[in-house]
Amino acid sequence: MRQPVEYAVAVDRYLAAAALGDASRRVYRIALTTWAWALVEGAPPERRRGAAAPGVPLHLLDSPQAAARLRAAFAARSAAVGPRTANRELSVLNGAVAWWRERGWLRADPTAGLRPLPLPSRRNPGARLAPEQVRAVLALRAPLREQTLWHLLHESGAAIERVLALDVDDLDLPARRTRPGREGALGWGEGTAGLLPLLVLGRLTGPVFATSRGRLSYRRAAEVFTAATRPLDPAGRGWTLHRLTPR
Repeated sequence: MRQPVEYAVAVDRYLAAAALGDASRRVYRIALTTWAWALVEGAPPERRRGAAAPGVPLHLLDSPQAAARLRAAFAARSAAVGPRTANRELSVLNGAVAWWRERGWLRADPTAGLRPLPLPSRRNPGARLAPEQVRAVLALRAPLREQTLWHLLHESGAAIERVLALDVDDLDLPARRTRPGREGALGWGEGTAGLLPLLVLGRLTGPVFATSRGRLSYRRAAEVFTAATRPLDPAGRGWTLHRLTPR
């Protein structure tokens, strides 16, 4: 097989040869496209699905700068989406680089110094934010959807997955709670009560926290929160959604 010049072509050939289902192939392509932006020290588009990779020659992965750029991108990606997602994307890159090296398309392994990050315990995802930090988060200028989500998570203390799974017809707005179900009612306070009716105004069904394509995903909610809180974090990395809940 002739060596490709473009990184994007090398990605196409790797994915064509990989034993992956259609959904996994799409996920791999998104991850590998994100890594391409690291090679040119650029930021990937906010909407990564369907985004084209920058015009990058494959031999950039053999350049002396490649390893440092990938390290910086891995650190930034972990801060934005957490170590679990960053580790998965690193695994995708490792597989592609190994396949390209087996075919002689690359001499070096720019991922050799990258190691998966330790994962936080799901039972102990990090210290909760202090009251003054919570107040700073809830005072951020953010879209209505994010303001409502953050208030609801903090005031209800509910799991993030449960809150994101809410539908409009689950809500009992006058009572400031959800309708009783298998998991019991979920209540909220004054802050959420002022925002939630505005968020669902004119809607009778569908996800409470919606996007143009459907329901807001955990990953996207986490990315937005971490990016928004980066200026508040003394370490400059941003905080995780888990730290917003009071318990």
